Amino acid sequence: MSNKVQNQYIPDLVLPPGETLLEKIEELGMSQAELAQRMGRPKKTINEIIRGKAAITPETALQLERVLGIPAHFWSNYEQLYRQYKTRGEEEKRLSDQVDWLQCFPIKTMITKDWLQGFDNKVQQLRELLNFFAIASPDQWEVQWETVWNQSSIAFRKTPAFKSNREALSAWLRRGEINAQQIYCKSYAAKAFRQVLREVRCLTLEPPRVFRPKLVDLCADAGVAVVFVPQLPKSRVGGATRWLAHNKALIQLSLRYKTDDHLWFTFFHEAGHILLHGKRVVFLEEEGLDDAKEQQANIFAAKTLIPPADLRSFLKKYKPGYLGKQSIQAFADEIGIAPGIVVGRLQYEGYLPYTHCNDLKRTFKWAN
Repeated sequence: MSNKVQNQYIPDLVLPPGETLLEKIEELGMSQAELAQRMGRPKKTINEIIRGKAAITPETALQLERVLGIPAHFWSNYEQLYRQYKTRGEEEKRLSDQVDWLQCFPIKTMITKDWLQGFDNKVQQLRELLNFFAIASPDQWEVQWETVWNQSSIAFRKTPAFKSNREALSAWLRRGEINAQQIYCKSYAAKAFRQVLREVRCLTLEPPRVFRPKLVDLCADAGVAVVFVPQLPKSRVGGATRWLAHNKALIQLSLRYKTDDHLWFTFFHEAGHILLHGKRVVFLEEEGLDDAKEQQANIFAAKTLIPPADLRSFLKKYKPGYLGKQSIQAFADEIGIAPGIVVGRLQYEGYLPYTHCNDLKRTFKWAN
């Protein structure tokens, strides 16, 4: 969804209302001086209105109604239309000097994903991008997003080996905001969200067509909007956590790594941030990294998905190098979780080579 105005007619040319006023008084054989006298206004004011130098105020519109018999709303609406036309023309010139800003964003990809409408005219495309961000100008984008980063209202995990492009990342985050606006959530309640996470854990066994709508609905009942948004080129982010309001949190997922172990670990990691780290925290794995809080979220996700006692009991049964698909599947069935998550955990902790048992993982991809 975008916030642009639909079916809005914008005329190519709007003449000043003063020209219509001049035509009317000439038709009546009335001079500017006589009109001024009848209205009780200085002749200079009438002349400036006719030349488009002065605006027709509500008071002036009423006076014209009395003298000329043309309703005041006609003059007021005409004046408003003309001033909007002039302002758009001034904006057109200003935006034409800023079209290079478009090059900072993956516009073609955003159009392909139907986030933006495509235009051949660069000024129109720039206006469409501003509408997407709900801002008035590129300068305001700088202010808005610099404020977002500095105020620490976003928490997201990303690979330290890569540096995200801030424009692509902001577009991805903005799309998450737009999608989340369509999800009705009850007021956030930590106790309810913890209960929801226990139910969500069981969803790891389900296919996307089942778990996705259930995940969204369950979390919305606890005050957390969950959205799935494909990553953009150079955004390089797997998940994000934000507070959209004091009583509504957002978890945004991109399927960056495509397998179920990464997806579910990312979700529970972000859930850990919501439960543990307040409402104005930033987690950047390149600069400004808070290692303690990031590690806390990792531990929360790991413990929630696979209880430590269960994992220790399982590992005691097998010597290093003797873990196989059947034993992993049996353990996953025993604790009620997808086997791919167990494989990912064993690989991460060094109990299983990264080349082994990957066929137990499920791979997800975005539908066209």
